[in-house]
Amino acid sequence: MPINVFEPKSQFISQKKEIINAVKKVFNSGNYILGKEVLKLEKKFSELHQTKYGITVKNGTDAISISLRALGIKKGDEVITTSHTALATIAAIISTGAVPVIVDIEKFFYTINANLIEKKITKKTKVIIPVHIYGQCADMEKICKIAKKHKLFIIEDCAQSHGAKIKKKSIGSFGDISTFSFYPTKNLGAIGDGGIILTNNLKFEKKIRRLREYGWDYRRQTNEPGINSRLDEIQASILNIKLKNFNRNKEKRILIANKYLSEIRNKNIILPKVRTNTTHVFHIFSIMVKNKKKLVKYLNENKIFPGFHYSILSHQNIGYGKFCKFINKELIFSNKISRFQLSLPIYPELTNKNVNKIIKIINNYK
Repeated sequence: MPINVFEPKSQFISQKKEIINAVKKVFNSGNYILGKEVLKLEKKFSELHQTKYGITVKNGTDAISISLRALGIKKGDEVITTSHTALATIAAIISTGAVPVIVDIEKFFYTINANLIEKKITKKTKVIIPVHIYGQCADMEKICKIAKKHKLFIIEDCAQSHGAKIKKKSIGSFGDISTFSFYPTKNLGAIGDGGIILTNNLKFEKKIRRLREYGWDYRRQTNEPGINSRLDEIQASILNIKLKNFNRNKEKRILIANKYLSEIRNKNIILPKVRTNTTHVFHIFSIMVKNKKKLVKYLNENKIFPGFHYSILSHQNIGYGKFCKFINKELIFSNKISRFQLSLPIYPELTNKNVNKIIKIINNYK
């Protein structure tokens, strides 16, 4: 049997009975949009991440674009972030008319290099979006200090970091707003699209809740236009079932990652590092290898199918790069990781037998 980088179907199978019963309950309720399941998910997920308010949306991209609009971001404003991220981050910024200002990542942790942020700040800068890539925490202590000094907003892109922590404080609770994706392969994934926005600010919460549904207030009156980005009850019910086992599944990911870290011994492979005093939740287990094509061919021959995150940086996409502000020669580590990065299979249902097989195959690679 092939071992794929992601296997969302395996999680469905492991909770099949509960999920089907939850979906049937929604069908029988006759309430399919913004009902009890959505409210339950918003409450439970915000509590998990130590925030006051949760507002579900249709996907993680909408979560970022709605958050930017809630902060009053408009055409010509600048948003500092990285290019080593899913295209969604950059696409959401551009959708508001704002300009993504690209900063390089750190050599060892692959998150935004906080030491490079200040020199990119201009009068047009309004927001910093640190991406907690792969489940690794960005350096939020430095980023928060910079934001406070320059009176900038922070939107944490937590699409890959559900449950990550710095010391005992949850990722998603540092910034003014944080955004998450429930795409099927995420650490908490729906069987379809979904997303959520978290905040501790009541003013932002009210505005975000209006913007996700046409701009309506509780009387269905509008003072500004919004969009239609509602999470349906079916997806919410599935996520509520999966949320019950979230912490257990998080620990399984970490156990697999620790096994990789302690038992993969190959001088050709560079293993990921974990920032001190943080909980890395390993949405992706990212390795670096110089001859990527050779290793991929070797793994495929042994029925192991790794992933690539991300061979094309966001600003290198023709349709998006022209809207970004960057100096390519400064993006040293972003460019390096895009050439040499591979993602090994990691998900809670991955068997110990298959983990051992992956380790053995990689250790035998020459």
